[in-house]
Amino acid sequence: MEKKLTCNSCNVELNEAGWVKFKCPDCGKSDIYRCRHCRSLGAKYTCSSCEFNGPN
Repeated sequence: MEKKLTCNSCNVELNEAGWVKFKCPDCGKSDIYRCRHCRSLGAKYTCSSCEFNGPN
């Protein structure tokens, strides 16, 4: 079974266009996933590896 991708900020399933994936800007270990809505709001996210909080 394939793991569903979810937004790190709001936990919504990423099934619409406009979401992004990037490495944590602090540790570079974990992938951060952001939906279009949270990106436009500038909603906070937390890295699961190093507890970095963004965006800054």
